[in-house]
Amino acid sequence: MKEDTLINSFLEMMTAERGSSQRTIEAYRNDLSDLFSFLKMRGIHPVKAKRSDLRAFVQTLSENGLSAKTQSRRLSAIHEFYRFLYSEDQIQKNPADYLQSPKIGKALPKYLSETEITQLIAVAERKNLRMKTLLEILYATGMRVSELVSLPLLSITADNKMVMVRGKGNKERIIPLNEPASKALEQWLIQREFFLKKGRTSKWLFPSAAKEGHLTRDGFFKALKEIASEAGIDPARVSPHVFRHSFASHLIAHDADLRSVQKMLGHADIATTEIYTHILEERLKKTVEKSHPLSYSGGKG
Repeated sequence: MKEDTLINSFLEMMTAERGSSQRTIEAYRNDLSDLFSFLKMRGIHPVKAKRSDLRAFVQTLSENGLSAKTQSRRLSAIHEFYRFLYSEDQIQKNPADYLQSPKIGKALPKYLSETEITQLIAVAERKNLRMKTLLEILYATGMRVSELVSLPLLSITADNKMVMVRGKGNKERIIPLNEPASKALEQWLIQREFFLKKGRTSKWLFPSAAKEGHLTRDGFFKALKEIASEAGIDPARVSPHVFRHSFASHLIAHDADLRSVQKMLGHADIATTEIYTHILEERLKKTVEKSHPLSYSGGKG
């Protein structure tokens, strides 16, 4: 069977039986075309390829600098293609069996600088007190956006110094509020009644006319993007989750221990919090560069 016919037959199966999207189909077509070109240079028809041939192709992916994610997708295409050939009796043995996928490293969390956080809060303060309070609490606690917008009024202690958060799995955690967040909250509680219809009450800290009764995630997300734009920061870099990452990263940069950060973030497993150890590694590197007697940046020693 001709090579083009093999690819087309395979992609027709992926569309009809697997319901693959057009984007996936085109990606697989390109991936298999690259494989076929590689095999052709070796004088090998795809049906005659051995495991060693496929391994050699995979090796070129790494050597050509393709990301681990792209390599994994190409391996997925190879696995699916040869599984198809085997099921169609085009081959007697699947050469893609046990072909290993490259390990994909964990992406480092994206976070804002302390200066950028300050700029965002300053813009929020000029817009309205509610948004300033939301950002101050978000940065002070690192809570999830769903937790923030749905905070009950009774979740705040009488002195405005602590907040009780109900997180994933209905688990509760208590997080201290820093001075800026506590002051913003105190001012907000005075103005909060103006966000309620006359004669109405609400159990929510940030009430709204939405059907949920409180500020929605989408409403907060949209307002945050507008603030980022006004602050001169690329809105694509700013989200509630980036604030959460910034909270954790800045805490660790200022010597907070992982266990404390884990409790405040509400992570069930310390391994989840360990993504922030890149901050520790960077801090250690700077300490060595500054203090080691043989370091050029540390002066003469």
